[in-house]
Amino acid sequence: MQRWPVVLFLAWVCFLFFAGIGLFMSGFLLTRIELASSSSCSDPLVPPPWERQSLPPGSCWAPQRFSKAVLVIIDALHFEFARFDPAKASPLPYENKLGVLHQLATSQPRHARLYRFRADPPTATMQRIKGLTTGSLPTFIDVGSNFASYAIQEDNLLAQLVQNGRRVVFMGDDTWEGLFPKKFFRSYFFPSFNVKDLHTVDDGILQHLYPTVDSGEWDVLIAHFLGVDHCGHKHGPDHPEMAKKLTQMNEMLRSLVDHLGNDTLLLVAGDHGMTETGDHGGDSEKEVNAALFVYSRTPLFGSSPPEEPETIPQVNLVPTVALLLGVPIPYSNIGEVMAELFAGDGDAVSAALQQLSVYHINAKQVDRFLQSYSLVAQDLPAEQLQHLQELFSSAVEEHTQLLAQVRGTTVPPELEPRLGSLISRFQRYLREARAVCTQSWARFHPLRMVGGCVLIASSCLLCYMASELAASSQSFCRSCLLYPLFWGPVGAALLWLVHVFTQEGLDLLLVSSWAAAASQLGFFWHWWGQHLKRARLTGSQPPLASGGLRQRLRAWLGLAFPMGILFFRCGAMFSDSFVVAEARVAPFLLASLVMLLVGKLHWDGRLTVPEGPKQQLLGLSSYRREIWYLLCLVAMFLVCVRLSSFFHQCREEIPQCRPSVFLSPLASLRNTRAKNFFYLLCVALLAGLVYAVQSWLRHYGNLNSSDPLVLFVRWGFPLVVLCIACYWAVASSADDSLGKLQELVQVAVVVFPRAVYGLASVGLLLLLCNPVTVFAKDTRESAESIVTPYLGVPGSEVDFLHVIPQIYKRMQESQRSRLERGSCRATVAAYGLGSVYSAALVIALTLLAFLLMLLHSERLSFAFLLLFVEAFVLLHIHTCARGLAGDAELFSVPWYAVISWLLAASQFFYSTGHQPIFPAIHWNAAFVGFHLDHSTNLLPAVLVGANTFASHILFAVGCPLLLLWPFVCEMSNSQRRKPKKESRDELQEVEERMMEMRLRESPEKFSTALLRLGLKYLFVLGAQLLSCVCAAMILRRHLMVWKVFAPKFLFESLGFVVSSICLLLGISLVMRVDCAVSTWFSQLRLR
Repeated sequence: MQRWPVVLFLAWVCFLFFAGIGLFMSGFLLTRIELASSSSCSDPLVPPPWERQSLPPGSCWAPQRFSKAVLVIIDALHFEFARFDPAKASPLPYENKLGVLHQLATSQPRHARLYRFRADPPTATMQRIKGLTTGSLPTFIDVGSNFASYAIQEDNLLAQLVQNGRRVVFMGDDTWEGLFPKKFFRSYFFPSFNVKDLHTVDDGILQHLYPTVDSGEWDVLIAHFLGVDHCGHKHGPDHPEMAKKLTQMNEMLRSLVDHLGNDTLLLVAGDHGMTETGDHGGDSEKEVNAALFVYSRTPLFGSSPPEEPETIPQVNLVPTVALLLGVPIPYSNIGEVMAELFAGDGDAVSAALQQLSVYHINAKQVDRFLQSYSLVAQDLPAEQLQHLQELFSSAVEEHTQLLAQVRGTTVPPELEPRLGSLISRFQRYLREARAVCTQSWARFHPLRMVGGCVLIASSCLLCYMASELAASSQSFCRSCLLYPLFWGPVGAALLWLVHVFTQEGLDLLLVSSWAAAASQLGFFWHWWGQHLKRARLTGSQPPLASGGLRQRLRAWLGLAFPMGILFFRCGAMFSDSFVVAEARVAPFLLASLVMLLVGKLHWDGRLTVPEGPKQQLLGLSSYRREIWYLLCLVAMFLVCVRLSSFFHQCREEIPQCRPSVFLSPLASLRNTRAKNFFYLLCVALLAGLVYAVQSWLRHYGNLNSSDPLVLFVRWGFPLVVLCIACYWAVASSADDSLGKLQELVQVAVVVFPRAVYGLASVGLLLLLCNPVTVFAKDTRESAESIVTPYLGVPGSEVDFLHVIPQIYKRMQESQRSRLERGSCRATVAAYGLGSVYSAALVIALTLLAFLLMLLHSERLSFAFLLLFVEAFVLLHIHTCARGLAGDAELFSVPWYAVISWLLAASQFFYSTGHQPIFPAIHWNAAFVGFHLDHSTNLLPAVLVGANTFASHILFAVGCPLLLLWPFVCEMSNSQRRKPKKESRDELQEVEERMMEMRLRESPEKFSTALLRLGLKYLFVLGAQLLSCVCAAMILRRHLMVWKVFAPKFLFESLGFVVSSICLLLGISLVMRVDCAVSTWFSQLRLR
C-alpha cells in the first residue's frame, strides 16, 4: 500500500489551498493590532513650562477653547450633498438642499467652514465610527484582547471625555450602544437595521434634540441621523425622497444653531459618502468623499476660507476635538490637528505659537504610539519608521532651541520665519506617519486578491482532475508528485533571486504563493504531456468514443443532482440574505440531497424486484425488502435534521429570532429542579454515547483483547464521563457555593477539565501506538472444519457474542492447502479484524467528542448526540443506497456521499450554537480548565478554534468511514442472505465475509481509494471556499461586505484549514492502522 505518497499528495494539495487563502487575505483583509494603552493628563506630553502656566483649570495638555460640543453625524453625507452652488438653475435632488451651511459660511467666514472629509476604507458605518472616535485606521480585523463583542476596547475620544468627568449624551443609531457600552450619561438609541425605514431614527432624535440642548445637562452631545443613508440604500441619491430627507436635515441644523451657546462647538459630519446606487463599504472616490462643517458663535478662524474647500482626513477630527475640549488625545491616534481652529483672536505670531504648541503635542503623541506599536507588531516597515524617527527628533530639537529664545509670548523678529518652518516640519512628520500607517492598514491589493482567487480555483480543478485520473492509474500519486515537488522549489528560488537582484524585502507569503503556482504548473504540464502521449497511442479516435459515449453520459447524469446542489449552495454565497439564513438553508439542502437520492433509485428501478409474467399482467410491481429499511433510515435522518434546528444561535440581522435556550450554561438556570433535571439528562446522554460506542465495538469483536487501548476503551471512557459529569456539576453550582467551599469549587473547575484533557491525550497516544483492536485465538481442529471454531454449540460467552472470524486471504489459502491434504492443523480465529480500521476511527472520534463537548455548554451534549446519530444514519443510507444500486465498485465513494457528509458538517456548525460572526464565538471555551492565566495566545486560540469548528473536526476525521462502512456492513448482509453450505462452500462464504480485509486484498486500490476520497472532500471544501472568496472580492463595495461577506469568508477559510488538517489526520490514522495490521500479520506468521 502506498502510504506516504498519498499523504504527501494530499498535503501538497492542502498547501495549494492554504497559499491561495493567504494570498487573498493579504489583499483583502485589512488588519492591525489594537494597543491596550490609554492617554492621561499625567503623561509626559504636557506643554513646556511657559505654556503650562497659562492652562485654565480642567484642561489637559492644551488650553480648553470650548466647554461644550455638539457632533451631528448625518450618515452617508456625501460632500456634494453639503456643497451649495447658487449658479445651478436645476439642481439634482441631492444638490443645494443644505443651504444653511452655505449661509453660515458666507455670512460668518471666521465662524464657519466647510471641509471635504475624507474617509479611510472600509467605508462601513461601524469602522467609520471607530475612526471618528479613536483617530486610527480601523480595519476588518482589529486584533485586541476582546473579540466577544463589537465594543471598542482601544483608547478613544468618548473614553477620554468620560474619564475626565465630561457628560456625554447620545441619540440615534443603536450601533453606538454596542461600540460604547455604559459610556453615556444619557442615551436615546433607535433601531438601525431596517434600511427601508427612513424616519424612525431621525424622528426619534428630533423629539429629544432641542430639549436636551436647552437643558444644559451635557458637555458633549452626539446625534447620529440615518435617514439619508437609508434613503440612499432604498432609492439612491438621485431620488425625490433624498431631497425631502436633506431638506429635513437643513431645517434641523437651522433650528439647532439657534439653540447653541457661545461656548459650544458645532460639528456636522458624514461618516462616509455613497455611490450612484446608494451603496458604500469600499474605497471608491464617491464612497470616501464625505463632508465636515465646523461652526461656533465665537470666532474660530484667523483667516478667510480658501476658494476650494480643504480636504482633511477623518482621523484629524479626533486630536482636534480632544485638544479643543481640553482632554488628552487618544493613545492610538494618527490624525493631525486642524491647526486653523487654534489660531484664536490674537495676532499672527501668537496664533503661530499656539499652533506650534498643539503640533508639538500631537507629534509627541503619534511618535509614542508608533514606538509602542512597533514593539508588538512587524507590519510597519523598519526603514520608514527610522525615517520618521529622524524627522521627529530633528523637529523636536529645533522646537526646543526655539523655545529657549522665546520670552513669554514675545518672539524676536528674526525668529518669526522659523515658526512657519517648524510648523511645516511637524506637519510633514504627521502626514508621513499617517501615510505609512495607511499604506500598511487601509488599502486593498486587487492583484493579490485576483491571484489568490485564481490559485484556489486552479486547486479545485486539480482536485477534480486528480480524483478522476487516480482511478485509471494505481501509481498516480507517486508518479505525479515528483513534478510539483521539483517545480515548487524552483519557482520559489526564482522569486528569491529576483528579490536579491532588486534588493527588496522577501515576502514569505508571496514566496509560498509562487511555489504553489509553480508546482501546479508542473502538475498540469505533466498531465498534458501524458494526455498527448495517450492520444498518439489511441490514434485519431475521439476520447468519448474510446470510453463509451453512453457510459460517460450516464456518469455525468449521475453527477448532476449532487453537483447541482453543491453549485446552488456555492452560487447562493453571493447573496447576503442566504448567508444570514444559512443555518436554515444548509439542513434543507442536505435533506433535499438525501430525498433526491431515494428518488433517483426509484427512477432507475432499483427499489423494485424484476416483474414476473403475473405482475406484468396485473400491472403491479413489488418493492424490495430493503426499501423499508432505507425508508426507516431516511425518516430517522429527517427527524435528526429537524431536531438539530433547536440549537441555533441568532444573528442580529434577524431581529425576530430568539437564540436556543440550550446554548446557555446550566449555571444560568435559577430553577433548581430544572437545573438538576437537565444535568442528569446531559450526563445520561453522555453515558449513552459511551454505551453505544462500546456496544458497537463489542458487536464487531473489537473489545475482546487485553491490549492497553482496549482496556482504556473499557475503563477509561467511563472515567472520562465521570470527570466531565463532575466538572458540569461544579461549574453549574459555582455561583451558589460560599466560603471555603468556593475555593474548592474553583480548584475543581480547573482540575476536572485537565483530567479530561489528560485522559483523552492518553487515549489518543495509545491509539497511535497500537491501533489494532484484534483478539487472536489459536485452536486445534479436524481436517473437515474451516478456519474458525464457530461450528456447534458456543464454547464460551466470547464465542457466543463475538464470533466474527476474519482472516487474511493468504492465511485462507494456507488453510485450504492443508484441508486438501486432509491433515490436522492449528487454526486462528481473529476477532475484530473485519472492522479494525473503522474501530480505530470510532475510538478517535469518541475521544475528540469528549474534548469538544467539554468546551461547549452542558446542554449542547444533545446536539453532539444528534451529530453522532445523524452521521451513523448517513453512513447506513450511503451503504444501503449502494447495495440497492448494485454498485460493484466499493473502492470508490460517490460524490453524493461526500457532499452530504460536508453538508452535515455545515449543518452542525450551526446546530452547535455557532454563526459566522465574531460576537457568536464562544470565548469562554478558552478558559475551560484554566483560570485567566494563559501565558500565550496559542492555547486559548486552539481551545476557541476547537469549540467553533467542532463539527468540521469530527466529520473530517470521520471522512474515511465513507469508504470503510460498506465493507463493515458486508458481513451482516451476506450472513442474512446465504444458507448453510458444505465445508468447501462454507470456506468460500468466509472469503466473501472478509469485510475490511477486502481492502488489503488490493492494497494499491485501497491507497487510491483513500486518495480519491481525500481529493473529492477537498474539492467540495474548495468549491465552497472559492464561492466565498469570489463573493468577498466582487462585492467588496457592498453594504454588507464587512458585516456578512467578509466574516463568512474568514470563517469558511478557517473551517477549510481545520477540515483539511483533520482530513489528513483521519487518513493518516487509517494508514497507521494498516501498518499495524501488517505488523500483526507478520507476527502471526511467526507463531
